[in-house]
Formats: sequence, structure tokens, C-alpha cells
Amino acid sequence: MSDAIISVRDLHKWYSGVHALKGVSLDFKRGEALGLVGDNGAGKSTLINILSGVHRADQGEIKVEGRAVSIATPRDAMDLGIETIYQYNSMVPTMSIARNLFIGREPTRLSILGVGILDQKKMAEESIRAIANVDLHLRSPDALVGELSGGQRQGVAIARAMHFKSKVMILDEPTNHLSVKETNKVIGFVRGLKEQGVTGVFISHNMHHVFDCCDRIVAMARGEVVLDKRVADTSIDEVHSVL
Repeated sequence: MSDAIISVRDLHKWYSGVHALKGVSLDFKRGEALGLVGDNGAGKSTLINILSGVHRADQGEIKVEGRAVSIATPRDAMDLGIETIYQYNSMVPTMSIARNLFIGREPTRLSILGVGILDQKKMAEESIRAIANVDLHLRSPDALVGELSGGQRQGVAIARAMHFKSKVMILDEPTNHLSVKETNKVIGFVRGLKEQGVTGVFISHNMHHVFDCCDRIVAMARGEVVLDKRVADTSIDEVHSVL
């Protein structure tokens, strides 16, 4: 069996004549923390949006666990075990932690009238377990997400992905605007994914954070992969030199 959980080959994407991805081929390996870096416009977001089902590639092939797949919607991506945690919009601040954990996948039970209603008790119980599994300490699953710090919100999003057995977790700039303490917590979350056998894709402009928690680094520039090396075999200076 290949050690690649996702393989992309010769991916191309155009936006109004702009060639955003130029034949990208890349393997995302099982249980690996991969750092994806590059300046704005490098193609990182385009690649991630294709894997997340937000956009579709115009050309190329995607395989998940060796099987060619079509990822047309975010639901397709989630069904394949690919969960994306975006920098700003992964959580609904006016909803509780429990509701955010199960948004779009809410458990239901039959009422005495035989009508399906939300199973609030199950959501609360499973939320407590999910949060504990990522070593996050919050006062109640009923607390509003809007009351949480940035690092705590990232932790809840990661707990959600882990609870639904995601195989690949994509984190888009997860340490932006966080304190040093909360940044270290998120980096700890990324490191912990490997212990769970989950592939983590860590997108960041902060090279020190990437080198601190990733096994491998992929640099993109002008829609192409310009470097793909183990972190132990490269340096921040080398990565900067190719961007």
C-alpha cells in the first residue's frame, strides 16, 4: 500500500485567464505533518480549495487512498475524510460549542410524536469527550464560541475534525493573531495529529512555526511546487531563497 493518503497529479486551474495552478503534482503522506508555504498568489489557497471541494480543478487527477475521486463540494471532501479549518470562518460565534462541533451533522432522536428532533444530550456528552481528547479545557459545551479565545476556537475546530474521524486535516493560518501561549497550544495540536495517525497540512507564512511542528515542507511559487523536502534536510534560508 502506498504511504500517500492523497495524491494529486498535474493539477491545473485558471481564473479568468490567470493560470493559478500549473501542473501541480504532490503526495500527502499518511500520518505526516506537512507545512505548505508560499507568498500570496503562490497557489496554496487554490490547491487547498480544490482539495476542500470549494473549487474544482480544470485539469488533473486526485486520488484518495489510491482511488481516483471527484471532489465537487465540501461535503464530498468531508465524506472522504478531508476536513479544512479556515482561519476565520470555521466556527459560528453565536452558537454553542456543542452546536459548532456537530454543525451539519447533528444527531437526532424521535420525539414522543415521532418527529425527529436534535439530540441535545448526545451532543453535549460527545462534545465533552471530543474536547477532552484534544486536551482542551472549557467550562461547558453550552458556552458560546464567541466567548472563546482564538486558540480555543482552533482547538474546538480540531476536536470536531478528530471526532468525525478525519484522515486529513488542513489548517489555514491557524496561528495568525494568537498569543505566544495559544500559538504553542495550536502547534501542540498539530504535533498531536501524528499520534492519532492523521495527516496534518499546516499552511502558514511563519516559517519558524512550520519548522517547529512539521515533518516536511512544500513551498509554492507562481502556481508551482518549487521545493519539497523533509524539514530535517532543508533550512529557512533555503525555503526563502526559492520563494
